[in-house]
Amino acid sequence: MIPFSDDELLPVVEKSLEKIKPMLALDGGGLTLLGIKGGRVFVQLQGACQGCASSGQTLKYGIERQLRIDIHPELEVVNILPGMEYEFEAVGE
Repeated sequence: MIPFSDDELLPVVEKSLEKIKPMLALDGGGLTLLGIKGGRVFVQLQGACQGCASSGQTLKYGIERQLRIDIHPELEVVNILPGMEYEFEAVGE
């Protein structure tokens, strides 16, 4: 059980993702935070990361690992493909 609300997680998740973005950019990729619900962090991989054969590894062993180290070991990251429906309020709405 994650001891933080989704609203409490938002600023620390954003800060942690800022560490990862430069590494993704080196390979021509990117990342957008879409929202957080129930300890699940919803992102959308962009650029070269979108559709890359290694995107699952990037998600699990790069992004999720960093969030678990920085914030909480039970956080989960979910990649939302473009055009895919998702059920939560997006960041900034």
